[in-house]
Amino acid sequence: MTSSPSSDPAVRGVVRLLNTAGGRVLCLAGEVDGPAVTSFLRRYGREPARIDRIDGGSITALSAPGVELVLDHLAAAERAGRPVTVDLPAAVERLLTGQVR
Repeated sequence: MTSSPSSDPAVRGVVRLLNTAGGRVLCLAGEVDGPAVTSFLRRYGREPARIDRIDGGSITALSAPGVELVLDHLAAAERAGRPVTVDLPAAVERLLTGQVR
């Protein structure tokens, strides 16, 4: 018997890919910890997805695996020459740029 990611009490955050009218969106919310990232990777695979936007406006905490996931997607988009709109709280943006206070 396997459990669904939403029934795993160890997962405190959400990471999903959504297809919207504006393109593919990487959505992150809550405490994006290691188990949330692992759940995402199990569902979507390790290869960064083609995305048009990152919506992390509801992130309350971002772990090192979460930072790595976001940076991997941004790097893949940059290599492909695709612009990505990024919506993240200021504290998360500082984490991504290495300017942690």
